[in-house]
Amino acid sequence: MSLGDDHEPSGGYGGTGQTRTRLPEGTSDVYGGARRTGRSSSRSLVTVVGVVVLLIAAIAFANRGGDDSPADTGAADKPKTSTTAASGEKAVQSKAAGIPTGYTHDGTGAQSAAANYSVALGSADMFNTNRRHQIVSTVYAPDVATARQTDLDSAYSSEKFLTNIGLSKDGTAPSGQTFVSRVIPVGTKATSSSASAASVEVWYTSLFGLSGESSTNPVSESWYTTTYQLKWIDNDWKVTDFQQKDGPVPVGRDQQASTADDMTKAVEEYGGFTYAR
Repeated sequence: MSLGDDHEPSGGYGGTGQTRTRLPEGTSDVYGGARRTGRSSSRSLVTVVGVVVLLIAAIAFANRGGDDSPADTGAADKPKTSTTAASGEKAVQSKAAGIPTGYTHDGTGAQSAAANYSVALGSADMFNTNRRHQIVSTVYAPDVATARQTDLDSAYSSEKFLTNIGLSKDGTAPSGQTFVSRVIPVGTKATSSSASAASVEVWYTSLFGLSGESSTNPVSESWYTTTYQLKWIDNDWKVTDFQQKDGPVPVGRDQQASTADDMTKAVEEYGGFTYAR
């Protein structure tokens, strides 16, 4: 996938085709003015979300083929309940550029770092040049940060890309609309860990779109899993690489979509979290 391509349908929400959303009673428009034009429109928006959330994954891994998922080796390899439960340990000690840093030098710290970094990389701040540079320099290992920043600057400055998702060429939302880009981690799993490196999977849901009466890209929900490669550098966990894939995707409930005012109010009033086991 490359920026500027016409985004083709990708099989719906994670390929299930089962997610349903009821519109507000008495109207066929989402958020008061964003008319749903059928399944293909929804699929196109989901594809756009996949490009935006952790956008560098699409750039870095678009040409990689094959299924990177580990084979199911039986019940003996399934995690025990204790490995997925909250530990209550304080896995992060400080912040840099508003991003939690100073993680503990163990598997819990690595998982917390991956969760918090996914929130930063999937945020609306990535569409602001200065904030994007702060996030990249904080999240990535120094030896890869420069290359990542160059790739991201090129991607997020594409006028055609920004137009496709309803933003102006400087990455701002149209007057009267609110741009939403949020990642909400559901869980993490360390697939490997040592004193110097760790591989962590983060399963999360993503909210993306424009809330407002005239929005043509209403806020929608998607599900992804990103595998982060982390290294212990300068007494902290830093990202060196990652790969994103769709799902697992739950079956959506038959709920009525909120109005534009309700969605905008929620986005403005509900803050995010610092994630740790």
